[in-house]
Amino acid sequence: MTTRLRPVRTRHPARTLGAVACVALGLGLIGGAATGSWLTGDSSADATARTGYTATRTLWHSAPVDTLFPRTLKGRGAGPGAADRVWTRIAVAPDGDCATALDPLLVTTLQPVGCTRVLRATYTDATASSVTTVGMIFTEADAAAMHTLASRFTAEGLDERPDLMPRTLPAKGTVAAGFGARQRASWTVNVLTEAPVVIYAVSGFADGRTVTDPQPADEAKAKGATSAPAQAGLGHDAKGIADRIQGALRKTVTTATEKPE
Repeated sequence: MTTRLRPVRTRHPARTLGAVACVALGLGLIGGAATGSWLTGDSSADATARTGYTATRTLWHSAPVDTLFPRTLKGRGAGPGAADRVWTRIAVAPDGDCATALDPLLVTTLQPVGCTRVLRATYTDATASSVTTVGMIFTEADAAAMHTLASRFTAEGLDERPDLMPRTLPAKGTVAAGFGARQRASWTVNVLTEAPVVIYAVSGFADGRTVTDPQPADEAKAKGATSAPAQAGLGHDAKGIADRIQGALRKTVTTATEKPE
């Protein structure tokens, strides 16, 4: 026996175009959703790439020193009373391991993020009366770990503890020759959350005088502060230099993560 086949209708051109349009629209929506996910950060891998974590990890050995630590830093309104400041780089250290460049307690505090390398440089002001060492601590952490560390520093006031004050970088033959642990007068520590880096700065007098009561930069910058570091503007130096090195790092990361057109 044979079964009579049902005749196949001729496909209407309009229906064909409509089906194609629906498929195209569907693919467009899927593509749009994927793009939207990339832009809004729904994918953790894409979020890591966008925030520059991957690119930043190699900067300690791939970026030119003048890019990370410019020879001159201009601080418009960065001094006491919104005075302008200019700082000149007088020394740069080779990249170092964390145990050598940092105090043991600070190394212990940074263990959750995996300290890898430290870059350091020392600057002096236009009058050569103050010196400031600024450093970048590169870590192995992801964004979540850096956020956790930043929250801990804020909640526990770790950035204001004298026993976590960063070390200096003295330099023979410069005004920073006598800039040691006992000369530290003011400091700041900033845990970045957009990159696996901790930036710090510590300042002191260029004449090598001992400071018995160092102050965190925010306290030394406070209105009405009368301590020697405050009156000398050393809190402004530490904070101003750290902020500008942080800005230079951000520009470097942005350049490294930009996609060619």
